[in-house]
Amino acid sequence: MTITRLTRRAALVLAGTALSALSFGQQATAQTFPDRTITLVVPFAAGGSTDVVGRVVAQKMGDILGQQVVVENVAGAGGNLGADRVARADPDGYTILMGTVATHALNPLILKQKPYDPEKDFSPVSLLVVVPNVLVVNPKLEVNSVAELIELLKKEPDKYSYASSGNGTPLHLSGELFNSMAGVKMQHVPYKGAGPALNDLLGNQISIMFDNLPSSSSHIKGGTLKALGITTKERAPSFPDVPTVAETVPGYETYTWNALFAPAGTPPEVVAKLNEAANTALKDPAVAGRMKDFSATIVGSTPEELGKHVTAELAKWSPVVKAANIQMD
Repeated sequence: MTITRLTRRAALVLAGTALSALSFGQQATAQTFPDRTITLVVPFAAGGSTDVVGRVVAQKMGDILGQQVVVENVAGAGGNLGADRVARADPDGYTILMGTVATHALNPLILKQKPYDPEKDFSPVSLLVVVPNVLVVNPKLEVNSVAELIELLKKEPDKYSYASSGNGTPLHLSGELFNSMAGVKMQHVPYKGAGPALNDLLGNQISIMFDNLPSSSSHIKGGTLKALGITTKERAPSFPDVPTVAETVPGYETYTWNALFAPAGTPPEVVAKLNEAANTALKDPAVAGRMKDFSATIVGSTPEELGKHVTAELAKWSPVVKAANIQMD
């Protein structure tokens, strides 16, 4: 037997030994998971809807797993900084992400420089909740339904603008989808956050806005804003008298969603434990009550279902982004 053949055989043996050791190490890690604190990265500032959902779910998951789940806010770049941090983290289940439609559908389509791949760089865990958006107008705008708004926009094209929390945000894209599907043309006015946009809407500096339902709910109840349509397929339980946009514009649907992701390569057994803990947490009456107060609809899913959801969201929003020519550095 030649030296070359011996060398090759030795290399194969060593490679097999290394793979066996790696597999054994992953199995051991999965069996003991979790044995220390888990960090849930929320890629937005504290106090927002994603942060609230994250903290409620994290606390209950910690109780179920027997280890604390600590929320860390890593805000910036529309959620990209936090998402990128998790994509680069060790794939051991101890650093996970509260992902959203922004981090896993819109940003990857809009940004010229893409720091991560929303499908290849993450292991899906579970789709947690869906939060409706709402089409609201200042009460001084003399329309009382989506149909009346469409009629007004077609009668006076280019006259009206709509506000959003910023360029490339889910609320911006909600308006662009409405323009496309309703056959109207509103000009987009981006703000640095939903708060400033709401202030101008309330002050009648701008007449129309797509907003997260929890953000506008108190103004709707108080009569300082008029809700024309909920953006999900079904009416919101907290506002049963407000029709959906889809009742006038068939097929229209937008919403904000929150889901858990781990870094790609996380052992399936670890993902399964995280998935079980998340879905069990969602069934807790206290968690369900908080979500209802927040106008969030509990979903819960398998990792495979979340993966398909991300793929579907990318396919849905890609033509909208292209048609509106939205691109950001």
